[in-house]
Amino acid sequence: MSRTILIVEDEAAIADSIAYALRTDGFTPVHVGLGEQALAAMRVPAGPVPELVVLDVGLPDMNGFEVCRQLRQFSNVPVIFLTARSDEIDRIVGLEIGADDYVTKPFSPRELVARIRVVLRRLTALAPPAAAPARFELRQNEARVVFCGQPLDLTRYEYLLLKTLLEHPSHVLSRAQLMDRVWADAPETLDRTVDAHVKSLRAKLRLIDPASDPIQTHRGMGYSLAPA
Repeated sequence: MSRTILIVEDEAAIADSIAYALRTDGFTPVHVGLGEQALAAMRVPAGPVPELVVLDVGLPDMNGFEVCRQLRQFSNVPVIFLTARSDEIDRIVGLEIGADDYVTKPFSPRELVARIRVVLRRLTALAPPAAAPARFELRQNEARVVFCGQPLDLTRYEYLLLKTLLEHPSHVLSRAQLMDRVWADAPETLDRTVDAHVKSLRAKLRLIDPASDPIQTHRGMGYSLAPA
């Protein structure tokens, strides 16, 4: 399966050259030109979740460093910075806030793709085994979750909520964190919406396995998904 790379670059010519090099090397590029668009694309992906972000430092709406800081609040996706500046302090700042590499313009798109492959190989080698419950199967390309071998009939937000819990097994996620990740495009939504969707998810899981209750409530803290 082709791996998706998010390009965050406001200069169309540069973005096009990166996208061409990525496609030639078997990747699927997705391009946005603003920092806010990048954060939205990572919170609620329209398709497969990007496996790496190529992030320009000098964006029109917000500094690339700030985009990375906000991204690190909800995602550990690898980031490679692009910048027209070569100052050592900028490289240090970029790496300290969570970047995996730093490329100075002008650059060779083919070299950038090679760096992307190195970062992805390194992270794959370090990644621990997936800890998501074996009863669940997350099919992101289909926007579907299978439970105990049966596909779940989920609404959009039920799917995104369960997907978020599956991606963080055993982690307690607060209502605020879930609102930020699942309902990012609906800021007027109330906190109690999370509770209502958890209730409906539990009901649908019990239709398949009446004895099952994998979504755990942590009073005053939030929700988590049992690891087994």
